[in-house]
Amino acid sequence: MTAPVEIGNRAIGDSMPVYIIAEIGINHNGSVAMAKQMIRGARDAGADAVKFQKRTPELCVPKDQWNHERDTPWGRIRYIEYRRLVEFGADQYAEIDHYCRSLGIDWTASCWDEPSVDFMEQFDPPFYKMASASLTDLCLLRRARATGRPVMISTGMSTMEEIVAAVDVLGTRDRAGRPNLLIAHSTSTYPCKVEELNLRMIDTLKRCYPEVPIGYSGHETGLAPSMAAVALGASFLERHVTLDRAMWGTDHAASVEFVGLERLIRDIRDIEQSLGDGVKRVYESELGPRQKLRRVRSVAVQ
Repeated sequence: MTAPVEIGNRAIGDSMPVYIIAEIGINHNGSVAMAKQMIRGARDAGADAVKFQKRTPELCVPKDQWNHERDTPWGRIRYIEYRRLVEFGADQYAEIDHYCRSLGIDWTASCWDEPSVDFMEQFDPPFYKMASASLTDLCLLRRARATGRPVMISTGMSTMEEIVAAVDVLGTRDRAGRPNLLIAHSTSTYPCKVEELNLRMIDTLKRCYPEVPIGYSGHETGLAPSMAAVALGASFLERHVTLDRAMWGTDHAASVEFVGLERLIRDIRDIEQSLGDGVKRVYESELGPRQKLRRVRSVAVQ
């Protein structure tokens, strides 16, 4: 049985409603207005949180890629300039923070470098998400853990040995002994083929870390695998979202539009109710059919 992790006003763990994260990432294409549309769409669909990505471009982009030119919505520009244009600063995130609070939806960011963790602290996020690419950046993990906030890690492109090493660095509880680690199974292909989703890893992680809430971060194009992840015991779910899957950008094709997100969350809530507790019982609604249809035949004793 997992030890529930407190996230804002919610607890994440077994036998609790699945915590739904709508990953906006950089699908806002540098527009706060677009980000707000996506925040409202996520809230209206029933998501518990939205998530962005925060980078210091000069630290995260290898210098040998800075001057590579790329076609973007701003024209053909250097890659480092593109990375700067899709990053929100303090004023923009303050506007996003105010908007999320006014709508009553949690928000956070995946921080890709240590200064980004320090930057995000001013907004008092309910938790930090570490991207799969950051799982082996042990200095970054330590910086996130030092904030005292719950940390959620994704495990795409990682070996079990790398996962174990990350968990060893982070620990599963904070200094006060409260559970504050969450682990998401993931495959880091965008979009991901269904045969590479390996959803049974959810059970593997649950067996390896029985006290830690295990979730799923999906990059597939459909909805069925995410629903299956919930049926397999995922305590939280993250999916990329977009206003239009045909938009320019690297993540839109692996994202869910908001009509799909609403359907996904509705079906997840139905799945939660349908799973039950595993104790066999005869329901009151079955008594009439039982009386009418049940056949009882005795076997003659020889």
